[in-house]
Amino acid sequence: MQDHLEVYIQHASKQPVSIAPWLKHRHKPRIGAEWMFLRRGVGASNHFEAGGFVRSNDRVDYPNLMFHFLPIAIRYDGSKPAGGEENGGHGYQVHIGPMYSDVRGSLKIRSRDPREHPALRFNYLSTENDRREWIEMVRAARDILEQPAFSAFSAGEISPGPGVQTDQEILDWVAQDAETALHPSCTAKMGTDDASVVDPATMRVHGTQGLRVVDASVFPYVTNGNIYAPVMMVAEKAADLIAGNTPLAPLDVPFYRHGTGMPLWPEGDPRNAAPVPGTVRADAEPS
Repeated sequence: MQDHLEVYIQHASKQPVSIAPWLKHRHKPRIGAEWMFLRRGVGASNHFEAGGFVRSNDRVDYPNLMFHFLPIAIRYDGSKPAGGEENGGHGYQVHIGPMYSDVRGSLKIRSRDPREHPALRFNYLSTENDRREWIEMVRAARDILEQPAFSAFSAGEISPGPGVQTDQEILDWVAQDAETALHPSCTAKMGTDDASVVDPATMRVHGTQGLRVVDASVFPYVTNGNIYAPVMMVAEKAADLIAGNTPLAPLDVPFYRHGTGMPLWPEGDPRNAAPVPGTVRADAEPS
């Protein structure tokens, strides 16, 4: 079993630019009405409208960390809004987490009684690589949030706060404060080896009759990003397999790999002639 774990780096805001005021109960009827009848307003967005993927170090070939920016400082379940009364409760946060962790957990049946929940063990932070990525990620997020572009807005870091600085302090904070991104998967992986559970040619469970699995549990490993789109892809493919439809021809879609000399933009795009931010072109004249 695998999952995505995440924490929030939170800042108070000097300016009244967050959606914190909309948390007041008196605004809820308006939010609901605007969304229901006009399909607009605060309720028409989940507000995770900015984000990105970055590489945690130069040893990885592709982005392995994901960022989501939220214009409010709050817990996932809507509790514990933060921002400070002196700032009118205004704040913002970046959700961060490793996307391709090498951590492996387990799901085990505890009883023959189907009403008894299985035992889930995620094993977060159990590998050296996972712990290293968490340290790199928190430092990268802080570096972004402390850029001059944020100086007009930031009233200081709320969480984890200035008291968390060393590698061990970061890991202790992550262990205490992190939450699941609700992406548990990989408990019944597709494949043909002895450790596989589902036949990828039929989506049937090996050794059974009349039982197929079509969801995130069939992933051989967790996807490098949110699992919604990959689950839809699995479902579309499985629907064709089950219905006996002729599969679509595979597509060879190029994607950017760091360190291979690939252009950032499609071939022929003039933007490829511009230097990549943070790098120096070999033919550049010294200043």
